[in-house]
Amino acid sequence: MARTPKKNLALETWNRMSKLPLGKSAWSKMIAARAPYFRSISPQMLELRPGYAEAALKKRWGVTNHLGTVHAIAMCNLAEFAGGLVTEVSVPSATHRWIPKGMTVEYLKKAGTDLRGVCDCSPLPAFGAEGFDWPVTVNVKDKQDQVVFRAVITMWVSPKK
Repeated sequence: MARTPKKNLALETWNRMSKLPLGKSAWSKMIAARAPYFRSISPQMLELRPGYAEAALKKRWGVTNHLGTVHAIAMCNLAEFAGGLVTEVSVPSATHRWIPKGMTVEYLKKAGTDLRGVCDCSPLPAFGAEGFDWPVTVNVKDKQDQVVFRAVITMWVSPKK
C-alpha cells in the first residue's frame, strides 16, 4: 500500500495562521520560540510559500550598532530566518532533509530603516536521490527598496535515510 506523503507542518501552520488577525505575528513568535536566537530580532514573516519568503525586522535600539544603523548580525539573523524557512517549506519533508552548511554575506549600504529579507528561490531544484548544495540567496532591503545586505546561505539537501 502506498504511503501518503508527510505534510509540511511549517507550511500548513503558516497557511492557516497567516489568514487570521495577528496570525503572522503569532506564527513568527512560535518559530522564534522553537529557535530562540531569532527572538533577538523579533522577525515577522510577511509571506511564505515554496520558493519564496519575505520577512520583516523593525529597526529598534536592540538591533542597532554604534552608528545607529541595524547591526550586521541582526541582518544575518534575518537572512537565516527567511532563508531557513523558505528551505523548510520548499524541501519535500517526506523524502528529504536539509541543514545550513555555510553563509557568505555582503554589506552593501548602511541599514538605517526597518528592513525586509526577501528570498526568491524559484524555480526550485530537483530533489533526487543524491545530496546537493543549494545556494539560497536572501536580499535585505530598506524602506526605499534598496538592497543593503545580501546573504547566500548554502543549504545541504539530502534524501532521508
